[in-house]
Amino acid sequence: METPWRIFEETQPIKLYAKNQMIYLQEETAIRFYYLKKGRVKIFLSSPDGLEKTLAVLQPGSLFGEASFFDGKPRVSSAKTLEKSEILSIDRTGLEHCFRQDPQLAFHLLRHLSGTIRMLSAQVDSMAFLQADARLAQLLLSLAEDNRVPLTHEELAGLAAVSRITVSRILSRWARQGWIATGYREVLLYHPQALARIVPHQTLY
Repeated sequence: METPWRIFEETQPIKLYAKNQMIYLQEETAIRFYYLKKGRVKIFLSSPDGLEKTLAVLQPGSLFGEASFFDGKPRVSSAKTLEKSEILSIDRTGLEHCFRQDPQLAFHLLRHLSGTIRMLSAQVDSMAFLQADARLAQLLLSLAEDNRVPLTHEELAGLAAVSRITVSRILSRWARQGWIATGYREVLLYHPQALARIVPHQTLY
């Protein structure tokens, strides 16, 4: 499927990353942003006492690290791979070259940044106002592609800001009801309409 980021694949070098390899660290200066061609990447916050909060688990085709790149401020999160990955990095010189090749790229980046802001706003609303089952339902619906969410229970727990035990308990209940099925590192949505009824309409991404 054609994506607006194809210009990056055509013009920028690919770097291979091992599983659990750091890509960038919270608080460092951003001199480039990234495009995930293959693999999975976790975006997370770290507290001074070593605790982590997962913000996103990215799939191939995702841009990341772009906010700090554009505003020139230190990174507010860290990124590391969850499996072997192929990642392109884009610095200012590379981006200017891409703009010359594809003037529409600037519009696509603005739309992408707007979507990211909307998603983060919805996450804040979710954590502030929704119960655990509604948070998890919202998360599954927002991440599903072809009714499939390729995440583990632990990864879902981090994204929904609930415990892994809570995620497993809720998913087991939904599986018994025939709404979902769980497999190796994935959740299949058999009845997304039922999940949607759990989530207040205005909170869906």
